[in-house]
Amino acid sequence: MQTANSVDRPHTDATPAPQTAESAPTDRGYDDSPETDALFVQLVELDDGPERDTVRDELVSLWLPMAHRIASRFRNRGEAIEDLRQVAALGLVKAVDRFDPARGAFESYAIPTITGEVKRHFRDRMWAVRVPRRVQDLRNRVRVARRELSQRPGAAEPTLTEIAAHTRLTEEEVHDGLEAMESFSALSLDAETGGGDDGYSLGDTLGTTDSSFDTIVDREAAAKELRQLPERERTVLYMRFFEDMTQSRIGEKLGISQMHVSRLISRSCARVRKGALGQ
Repeated sequence: MQTANSVDRPHTDATPAPQTAESAPTDRGYDDSPETDALFVQLVELDDGPERDTVRDELVSLWLPMAHRIASRFRNRGEAIEDLRQVAALGLVKAVDRFDPARGAFESYAIPTITGEVKRHFRDRMWAVRVPRRVQDLRNRVRVARRELSQRPGAAEPTLTEIAAHTRLTEEEVHDGLEAMESFSALSLDAETGGGDDGYSLGDTLGTTDSSFDTIVDREAAAKELRQLPERERTVLYMRFFEDMTQSRIGEKLGISQMHVSRLISRSCARVRKGALGQ
């Protein structure tokens, strides 16, 4: 088979630039596209067993450079190239297992299969926060629409309404897609958000849990039960817990013993607690 690199060319003084395995095209596309038609026919004809596994492994090995080339297209997107190559290799294995040689060239089937596997990896694994599949799809449609609308001659930044009309989505769906475009990666709480000497971290802007909220809930739950207590018991609780009087002082003021005051407080608190807890 004669490749594009072997065709006679007119002699020039300039030395042609070397071509890499990922960039050198041939009449089959790239030089990482081996001739494996016979192996695929053999794979289809073989039953499950060691011989078929050997042919399958050989096919995967021969086409692995192409899978690595496809993975390299997605470098510098926040994922290690070795991880991308593993994902692409998984896509290659799926393509080899599913390919029917009677339907055409393996390369035309494998490239979209491997590319789709890598894209699914980004879609399902690379979000800092798990986002529903529906929102991920909205993000992709909105992103493509923004690019297409922005590339029109003299076009300004497309509005939400224009994107909705272009994608046939509702404005609310477009809004969700736009928000998802800003949510692929998370910002560290230690990231500086202020400028100059007055800079502060994102974490400094976040509120904390206010324990007073629990107090409000407890107070409202107890208020109803307090109103149902006899007047003398309410008076005893008020003097003890709001005026901070001792049990002896309360007894002197009401003309009862300190022991009686203690029993009134215990009985009243138990009644209020039981009612507040809904028992």
